[in-house]
Amino acid sequence: MRAGSGVAFHFLDMLQIYTVAMMNRHRPQILLTEQQKRILWQLRIGRPSPRIQLAETLGMNGASMTRMTQQMIALGVVEEQDSQGAATRGRPMVPLAISGHGGWAVGATVHPGWLELVLVDFSGKPLIRDSLRFDSPDPLVFARTLDARLRALAADHGFMRGRFLGVGVAVPGYRIRGDRNHRQVVDRLSGWSDVPLAEMLGDVLGMAVWIENDATAAALAEFYQKDIIGRYRSVLVLFLGHGIGAGLIAERDLFAGEHGNAGEVGRLFPTGQPRPSGIDLLHLLQAAGEAIESLSEIDALQVRQAPLIADWIERVARQLEYAVITGTVWLDPGAVVISGALPLAILERLAVRIDHLVAARDADYRGEIPKVHASPIGSSAVVIGAALAPIHAVTAPSNGG
Repeated sequence: MRAGSGVAFHFLDMLQIYTVAMMNRHRPQILLTEQQKRILWQLRIGRPSPRIQLAETLGMNGASMTRMTQQMIALGVVEEQDSQGAATRGRPMVPLAISGHGGWAVGATVHPGWLELVLVDFSGKPLIRDSLRFDSPDPLVFARTLDARLRALAADHGFMRGRFLGVGVAVPGYRIRGDRNHRQVVDRLSGWSDVPLAEMLGDVLGMAVWIENDATAAALAEFYQKDIIGRYRSVLVLFLGHGIGAGLIAERDLFAGEHGNAGEVGRLFPTGQPRPSGIDLLHLLQAAGEAIESLSEIDALQVRQAPLIADWIERVARQLEYAVITGTVWLDPGAVVISGALPLAILERLAVRIDHLVAARDADYRGEIPKVHASPIGSSAVVIGAALAPIHAVTAPSNGG
């Protein structure tokens, strides 16, 4: 288990805040107007900006901007930074930035044999990362385990001052009956299938719960990376882990589709045949005589098993080329991100190879072709994205900004 933060902790205050949150059955809202959400979103996708620049960018009246940002400072969701010039009426040259103290949220997910969680602040910065052994297929056991672990973290460290916005839980499964809280989940989590997950988990945790597909959660985390969110409005994310999934950001918001299953690219690769997933590479390495049990152990084998890994990368790149091409045709994303629970070096080689394959296919196409990136956050994307789900739900403009 591990926990780290670099945050000044306040045990008594934060334990009380966490306890109150667990007793409150209603979603703790930050009440923001659509205009205030637009201001927050501009600061999130851009950089710290003075009020006068924000007003010009968003086409808003200067006096209205001053009034709204003063309210937002009082709410703790934005903060003033060092002045860029002499102060004038309304302090227009003082840059504003999103405040990490505006709130915090928890993200959690279950891997084979262990549970992972992260706490993020309002800016999206991870404060505490933690993991513990867990192997139950029962969602109620998961909720009780998570509840006990959060209480222990509060007792050991305290949490950052601010509002608790909720818990995001990433699930390896797709929606059924068009309900995001009812999922068909992988066999190892059999008790999670076709039950009202948000209600079940929320009743134990005593707080608001967001249920999201793990690849969709990863897409949200990848989109919130500074070099992505500030440059692109639409992004396609492919996540390679124990399966293969995808998440889509369209016009700066999660795109779920009519039935909530946009990005179920695993359906392109029939079971019983080689699939472009991390677990597929793990099985190949095991068949080659390597005594490994988890994806995290692959990194140490990159030199010894270089030919096998190179062959796997070539085969998977050609498989994923089809998914990237079809996703690009329909979504027209600004970027494609290859993410997953694999070493960064392998993700980078995959991204480069897919990029070359797509470029060769589109040699005669004169339109823009999205760049294929490798994720720098890898396996952490799922749990970070789960934690960002409550923050995104509370603060993102309804029209995507």
